[in-house]
Amino acid sequence: MEQRTIEQIATRVRALREDMEFSPAEMADAIGIDVVKYEQAEAGEYDFSFTFLYRAAEKFGVDMIDLLTGEGPHLTGYSLMRRGEGLEITRDEGFKYLHLAPEFKNKLCEPFMVTAPYRESEQDVPIKMQSHAGQEFNYIVSGRMRFAYEEHIEDLGPGDTVLYNSNRDHGMIAVGGGPCTFLAIVLKDPADND
Repeated sequence: MEQRTIEQIATRVRALREDMEFSPAEMADAIGIDVVKYEQAEAGEYDFSFTFLYRAAEKFGVDMIDLLTGEGPHLTGYSLMRRGEGLEITRDEGFKYLHLAPEFKNKLCEPFMVTAPYRESEQDVPIKMQSHAGQEFNYIVSGRMRFAYEEHIEDLGPGDTVLYNSNRDHGMIAVGGGPCTFLAIVLKDPADND
């Protein structure tokens, strides 16, 4: 992501935190990082991870799109995206996300087409784990994925699916020598929709 875009997101995060009177320590705790790393993110010193943005949006009670673009979604009936369209989000960990319904308001899920890069350096080390509220559904479109869930490891190929509680440690990498593209539908925690 461009430095200018990172700084714009950082400004929106800081402004929301200040408006809602959350301390940096409260935000760091909600996101699951230490306060120094949170303050560096808020200063625009590094790119935001998907997990950071998702958890920050949950804490603020806003749509993740508000943090990314500065504009809230406004469609309420339906949202249509044609092939290749969507809000592109490229994280510095190399994953490319294409948000498939950025304009739909009050979503119960966040739908993404995700491309995970193949990295030789990730093949023989433990998979980096993360967690976030809710559940997640992944459908492999192309390539191969190694999926880790707590102590379980599964290899997935085109047409394979996995649905899991994303509040537990999970992670994934592309395997087989090439990138893996998959449909990811992040289902929000039902407690957040009351």
